[in-house]
Amino acid sequence: MQDLTTGSVTRHLLKTTSFMLVTMVFQTLYFLVDLYWVGRLGKESVAAVAVAGNLTFLVLAATQMLSVGTTTLISHAAGRKDPLRANFVFNQSLGLGIASALIFLATGMGLREAYAASLSADAETARLAGDYLAWFIPAMALQFPLVSMTAALRGTGNFKPGMIVQTCTVLINLVLAPVLIFGWLGMPAWGVAGAAIASFVALIVGTIWLALRYFRGITAYLYFRPADWRPQMTIWGEMLKIGLPAGAEFALMAVYLFIVYTVSRPFGSAAQAGFGIGLRIVQACFLPVVALGISVSPVAGQNVGAAQAQRVRDTFRSGVMMAAGYMFLAGMLCFLLAAPIIGIFSDDPAVIAVGSEYLRIVAWSFVASGVIFVASSMFQALGNTLPPLATSFTRILVTCVPIVMMAGRPGFELWWVWQLSVAIGWLHMGANLVLLRREFGRRLNFAPPPVSAES
Repeated sequence: MQDLTTGSVTRHLLKTTSFMLVTMVFQTLYFLVDLYWVGRLGKESVAAVAVAGNLTFLVLAATQMLSVGTTTLISHAAGRKDPLRANFVFNQSLGLGIASALIFLATGMGLREAYAASLSADAETARLAGDYLAWFIPAMALQFPLVSMTAALRGTGNFKPGMIVQTCTVLINLVLAPVLIFGWLGMPAWGVAGAAIASFVALIVGTIWLALRYFRGITAYLYFRPADWRPQMTIWGEMLKIGLPAGAEFALMAVYLFIVYTVSRPFGSAAQAGFGIGLRIVQACFLPVVALGISVSPVAGQNVGAAQAQRVRDTFRSGVMMAAGYMFLAGMLCFLLAAPIIGIFSDDPAVIAVGSEYLRIVAWSFVASGVIFVASSMFQALGNTLPPLATSFTRILVTCVPIVMMAGRPGFELWWVWQLSVAIGWLHMGANLVLLRREFGRRLNFAPPPVSAES
């Protein structure tokens, strides 16, 4: 348990973000190295991983529901110095995570081939995407209990265990991926499926390690209590009330990506590969600010539980300054070096053309995206995630409807989609800031502490 209700807010953010950033840097390295190895197999393999990667957003949406609800409720309990409530919420979260994993695994394996065929530009891409998903879906199922455990630890202010375990899983993945893809060291050459197998093995190791190392014994602040795994609908309802809107934001992004892949199908696998590489690079650039957002929520959340309004506001101010500064630098890098960056992962001129065009345009929205991440985390800490869901829904609606309409017009180009997304991203940021200011006024009017009889 790390008390985040005293001391410098900025120092707490820097410390917790640094732990998350180490994890995110290794995760970024994994994304890029994995993409590099898959890129050696050809554009169809890259497109297959990109198509399968859209499922990642659905998993992120589901795990985000679990993560946000868990972190918020546990951080509030930790801020109130209520360890029994914190541990009860943790065990309820774990039970919900295990149930969600089983449902996702059964549904995903049953629909994987139909899913791959519906989004792929050609039969070969669909076949490769199906091979990849056969191992990627079980790997993603393990994310549910893993997210439950790491989110619970973050709620107590303890970011280090998650950093250690997740970093090691990435290192395992980095070592195994080329061995299994190309059949090094006498192993079978699994091709694109080898990348997914490496992820599956790494996540098995990470989940078991985290469970056995950090949650054993009642002397731990959080510990396993199987009797508390049975569903308590009141607690599940509290978690989902906070988590569902946050998860729905990721689901809306999956809808956006589904539409983009659909309208890009007539442009061929090269266009899908170029967009897929560009999207992976953008995701890699966003990981540090995602780390910051993950840190903002428990820091602010503990101070909400402790009824310290000014520290909540200070957390937001420091988070926005850090996010905007970093995203400005990342955006400049992607704008100026778009083609060379894409060229690292593919030597196909058509792929480079689409990917570099995408990067140069979306770089103009990086700062807005960074502020949106921090604002969304503040809504999570306050326990009301409906306002950012409303703005995200509006953003997707006013983006996707014009995209579908434009796609049917003669001369349609993909860069129309990128420019529209940038413009609406800035409007999204403005709407979130207005709503957050209103939420501060509503949620931070804490009652003054009672005056003791002695005073």
